[in-house]
Amino acid sequence: MSISDVVAFMGHQVHVCRYREAGTLLDWMGPDLTGKRVLDVAGGDGYWAGRARRRGAEAVSIDLMRSKMEYGRTLAHAPALIECDALRLPFADGSFDAILSVCAIEHFDDGGRSLDEMARVLRPGGEIFMSADVLSRADAWPKLRDAHKAKYHVQHTYTHESLGKLMDVRGLDVIEHSYQFRTAAAERLYLSLSAYGGKVGFNAAAPLIPLVAMTDRRAPNERGSIVLIRARKRD
Repeated sequence: MSISDVVAFMGHQVHVCRYREAGTLLDWMGPDLTGKRVLDVAGGDGYWAGRARRRGAEAVSIDLMRSKMEYGRTLAHAPALIECDALRLPFADGSFDAILSVCAIEHFDDGGRSLDEMARVLRPGGEIFMSADVLSRADAWPKLRDAHKAKYHVQHTYTHESLGKLMDVRGLDVIEHSYQFRTAAAERLYLSLSAYGGKVGFNAAAPLIPLVAMTDRRAPNERGSIVLIRARKRD
């Protein structure tokens, strides 16, 4: 394993939320993606699209951050990396069997337009696997909320209901959802790490993953910091 791959592994998988978040989306996608065309929208260095490629997919990752994609090309199992705007995807209608998007839609000024494009390039019967910031209780801690939104350029937040409504009018049916950081304590931890943890805060908190996962299993699947959505395009 190269130094680049070690650094990418530490950044993406030794992380208090990304490993469980993106890992769940990939688990929903399935262990064998042979013959499937998968698009990762706003995929940065393409690491998670690379995990789909390892499962047999023909994987493509798009982003506007050229430096991240240049780094991504040095990784093992790198997907095709294309610099383009998520609101103007350079692909034909129905080009992909599955679309992955890990906490990206909240950064777009127009989340609906990004879903327009995802729905357009997804084939009928294909599925979207997406996560988004919810921050259900963030108003209880306005300083943490504002710091998180400023640091990560969060334009909007979403619930499974609000995403479901946006998807419904675009011919997409939500078939599964899951919240993460469901309890008040877990959500405050998430926001505190975001606001004050620095570049390595989420990574340093990785040992807490089992505890957060356990508290999530015991809490109602109704709210949290992040929502995961699986949706299917109607025929």
